[in-house]
Formats: sequence, structure tokens, C-alpha cells
Amino acid sequence: MIRSLVTGGAGFIGSHLVDALLAEGHEVVCIDNESANNEKFYWNSKAININADITDYDWMRKAVSGVDYVFHLAAESRLQPAIKNPIEAVVKNCVGTTTVLQCAREEGVKKFIYSSTSSGYGMNSYPNVETQPDDCLNPYSASKVAAEKFCKMYTDLYGLKTVVFRYFNVYGERSPAFGQYAPVIGIFLRQKNEGNPLTIVGDGSQKRDFVHVKDVAAANILAATTDIPDEYYGQVFNIGSSNSVSVQEIADLISGNQVYIPKRDGEMDTTFANIDKVKKILGWTPKINVLDWIGENV
Repeated sequence: MIRSLVTGGAGFIGSHLVDALLAEGHEVVCIDNESANNEKFYWNSKAININADITDYDWMRKAVSGVDYVFHLAAESRLQPAIKNPIEAVVKNCVGTTTVLQCAREEGVKKFIYSSTSSGYGMNSYPNVETQPDDCLNPYSASKVAAEKFCKMYTDLYGLKTVVFRYFNVYGERSPAFGQYAPVIGIFLRQKNEGNPLTIVGDGSQKRDFVHVKDVAAANILAATTDIPDEYYGQVFNIGSSNSVSVQEIADLISGNQVYIPKRDGEMDTTFANIDKVKKILGWTPKINVLDWIGENV
């Protein structure tokens, strides 16, 4: 039986990946320390669940033993905490990732799939393509992109097969619904269910490339199970829908009860992924359309 390990496996994206791997017949080791300040964590009872910190080498070495594939999602993924405490962001995102990489190398893991962020593109023109230069505007994106470089280094220097995914705006079931930087769809659905107006930042004209969490999970499994040319290991792949939808359009589908709040400094007007590379190399395309999904879930 294939044995896979998912760090951050009780969180939003990680829990969907754990479910999908179990459905594929994998034995799954789920690592999480519930430090993400989520309103809820999702532990699948069919997995081998371990509450541990990814920076703890001894724990991670034991957890990775006998594993075929490592899916590394655990991170400091909240923008404001990373800005307030950049050292902690570096510890979790760089030291944590390197710890898991080293354990994967020492235990002979077949592939290491790393979840990164489209915020590494910063103010680059869109659609974002993987050949664009990095433009990290905050400690969160800087630490995540630095960890990408460690993935490539472990491929080039040690021969560990790594794949790096830059996610765009992930949405879907179990999405966090609280906090200033929770995904906007989750916030809107919660506000509607509570009978409150939707809080739209700015004038709502900003556009986002929304990709469903189940499509993200499918991309991870493809990366692990697909044979790809060696030269693509260590490289970045965009995971998005290749389509941008305005926040106002999303809001209008959910509720007409709306209020507008001031635009936040440094927030990009548009996120938009070019996904030609992942289509060509992994054969992945998103299957769930955000507008259809909202129509079915409101």
C-alpha cells in the first residue's frame, strides 16, 4: 500500500487532500499542531493522526519513516501575524520546510510536493507565468518563496524529487470564514448565513483567480503519481483557474445586502494564473467553476 504524509493535514486544504488520498487507497499520516488559529480543524479518523510541530526533527523523522510521498502544506499562512512577527514566519515556513525536506531525503521519500503561494508574484503583470521574477512584498510571501528555493536545492544537490505549487485563491468547503484575510467567499457565505451584510473591500472591482480546494487536492495527487521529465522537478507550477472573477460579481451571487469598506494598502487589484505549464506537464485542469459552485451552495 502507498503511504503518504500530509503536513497541515487537519486544515482547510490539507484535510481535503487527506480525504482524497484515503479515497485513492493510500495509507495517510496526517501531521498538524493546530497552530493556524482556524475556527475548526478536520482530523480524518481513517488517517494516522499526529499532533506535532514540523520544526521538531525527531518527531518528523519518525513520521516520515516508510513514507512514499510527502505533501507539505503546514505553514504560517496568515499575512498579518507574519508581518507582526517575521521571525516566526521564517521559522515555520523556512526552518519547518527544510526540516521536512531533510527528513524526506534521509528516509528515501519518492516525491515531495510543496504548497506555496501566488503572492510570490507580487506586483508582476498578469496573467502570472512561472518565468516571472519573484516580487515578495511581505514576510509571508518572502518566507514561502525562500522555502521554494530550498525545494529546488534539495532536488539539484541531493536528488530529492520536489514539485512546487503556487496556489491562487483557493475556496470551497471548510474554508476559514473569520479574520481579515480569510478567503473572501468563506467570509461572504458566513455573513449571509448570519443575516449580516457582505463587507466588500474597496469598490468590489478587484478580480481574483478562484480555484476549488478539491481541484487543488487532485493536482497534488497527480504530482505524486505522474512521471514527469526530470528537468521539471524543483520547478514551480501555477494552480489556478486561468480566469478572474470580480469580488463584486461573487457578492452579487450570494446576497444583495452589501456594505463597502476602505481598500487595504498593498492589496492587488487582480490575481490571474497562466496554467499552461501544469496542463502540459501534469495533465491537470480545474473541473469546478466558482460561479457554478456558488450557485449550488447559496
